[in-house]
Amino acid sequence: MADGGYRIGIGYDIHPLVEGRKLILGGVGIEYHKGLDGHSDADVLAHALGDALLGAANLGDLGQYFPETEEWRDVSGLILLKEISKLISRAGYEVVNVDSIVNAENPRLAAYRLQMARNMAGALEIDSARISIKFTRGEGMGAVGTGQAMEARVIALLSNFNITG
Repeated sequence: MADGGYRIGIGYDIHPLVEGRKLILGGVGIEYHKGLDGHSDADVLAHALGDALLGAANLGDLGQYFPETEEWRDVSGLILLKEISKLISRAGYEVVNVDSIVNAENPRLAAYRLQMARNMAGALEIDSARISIKFTRGEGMGAVGTGQAMEARVIALLSNFNITG
């Protein structure tokens, strides 16, 4: 059971961009000529959020629960978030809020912000107003800046106080 108060966690994920894959971020399919490569759907935003939630509840990391096996091949990051939501709930926690940033040179993502928040909030069974999503660019530097990858960073705050309603 939760030991009282608030807990904060941080999550990070990065995946390479490749031809022939669908681009999924925050559970949203985005029209683009490349997608993120990975064992699952490679949704860097959902994966970083999952790690932040697990870390805040001191439950380990994504790889412990969702290894690179056939069971989890091509699975949606939203399904992973639903499973993580159950884990943190059983540990006595609920999500207070989430702050995230996606680093992607292209495509432009602002038009998808609300749907990403709604999708992830739905998976976690919380109000989408508790999820903040920001976007930035690599400005030509590193793997993100040269269009070779996308990454996401997330901070999540959990509580074991009943904040619902």
